Amino acid sequence: MATISNSLSLKHGISLWCPQSSSLNRSAKPCIIGSNRFRRTYVVSSSSFANENREYVIIGGGNAAGYAARTFVENGMADGRLCIVTKEPFAPYERPALTKAYLFPLDKKPARLPGFHTCVGSGGERQTPDWYKEKGIEMLYEDPVTGHDIEKQTLRTSSGKLLKYGSLIIATGCEASRFPEKLGGNLPGVYYMRNVLDADSLVSALEKAKKVVIVGGGYIGMEVAAAAVGWKIDTTIIFPENHLLPRLFTSSLAQRYEDLYQENGVKFMKGVTIKNLEAGPDGRVAAVKLENGSTIKADMIIVGIGAKPAIGPFDKLDLNTTVGGIQVDGLFRTSIPGIFAVGDVAAFPLKMYNRIARVEHVDHARRSAQHCVMALLTAQTHTYDYLPYFYSRVFEYEGSPRKVWWQFFGDNVGETVEIGKFDPKIATFWIDSGKLKGVLVESGNPEEFQLLPKLAKSQPHVDKAKLQSASSVEEALRIARAALQVEAAV
Repeated sequence: MATISNSLSLKHGISLWCPQSSSLNRSAKPCIIGSNRFRRTYVVSSSSFANENREYVIIGGGNAAGYAARTFVENGMADGRLCIVTKEPFAPYERPALTKAYLFPLDKKPARLPGFHTCVGSGGERQTPDWYKEKGIEMLYEDPVTGHDIEKQTLRTSSGKLLKYGSLIIATGCEASRFPEKLGGNLPGVYYMRNVLDADSLVSALEKAKKVVIVGGGYIGMEVAAAAVGWKIDTTIIFPENHLLPRLFTSSLAQRYEDLYQENGVKFMKGVTIKNLEAGPDGRVAAVKLENGSTIKADMIIVGIGAKPAIGPFDKLDLNTTVGGIQVDGLFRTSIPGIFAVGDVAAFPLKMYNRIARVEHVDHARRSAQHCVMALLTAQTHTYDYLPYFYSRVFEYEGSPRKVWWQFFGDNVGETVEIGKFDPKIATFWIDSGKLKGVLVESGNPEEFQLLPKLAKSQPHVDKAKLQSASSVEEALRIARAALQVEAAV
């Protein structure tokens, strides 16, 4: 779903943005955060929130905000002290559901709120609106922040509310990259996916559509196309690259997934670019016009061409011009004391690879929020040490002949070894200078999936020839596990 050439773009929500290379192995100077440009004054709010003062304010309504709130509660620092400001009408929820179970046909048990409020995605408590009330957390719904005064430590919302904060956590995430308006990007019938309201509009359109065109061959394209199959809609995916998910998949691995999608009736138009989207007599989008002169008719068009960090009124903070987002250190502190940024919007030091990255993924949103709050509230001083992790689960609705669930950990750099026939398992190993850098497994069992982060974190030396000779995914993982044990014994 990427439109930025030097980023690993994987999910509406999920991208690992790094400079200078299409692989994940890029070098960048570690960031140094620290500034005394402003003297912080800390304020404490009353339990009734009767005035403008708030001790802690979180901006955002996604995964990061929900997990940050839970961490405040766990440390006894939420009641009467914490305020969450969101532009959405809902309490924080697990966004990955939007392109997965939320889009299931209505007769196939689609996900709906309150079923996927945070923190159910990690096995935690479901934090409904009542949960926030019970914990004494002030929620300001549908009231986005429109102004920020750094020196006065104040926020102004669209309703005109003024909030003075002691500590501020920016968890605004990303916003969908849009097709240019002059090329038809805002025509009725063109859809983007970022929140529940977007998903509701999409479901309503899928109920009536007969032919859908999906623009983008990344996470959103793959997941929405799988959902469209469940609706039995004529589906075409268009993208300029040579294969699906090129920022992660090898061409061989991508072909396996493309074959599966084609078996389910999905058509691909690869290596093509769009000239414009065309409207019909009623003003709604009716077709996609390609640069090669061909036209593809469509009742609806879903655009999944990446996302950009939602900086909003926080553009006076130090921004990273290479990977995008707000620059932070390993504790998610910005250059302004008392202001933090987490999740998709944060450009942070990726410690294990010694570079700066911005990660759009639910796992990072959860972990970064928890790490930030612990650093803010306790004596925790160790820097964030994140292991890149991506996954997808599609075709999981009732009646689907084949469910897809893959997980990737590590760095997709170096040579690759592919094992398995996709029946249903397949594994790809990335090896650089003899070290196992990254691994992806499709349809693994729980024990196999638990092994992957251990391999990617330890980066054991592996015998490439021995790995290539493995007759199955199971055997290949046994070889990798043995290498891990040898490394641990040294």
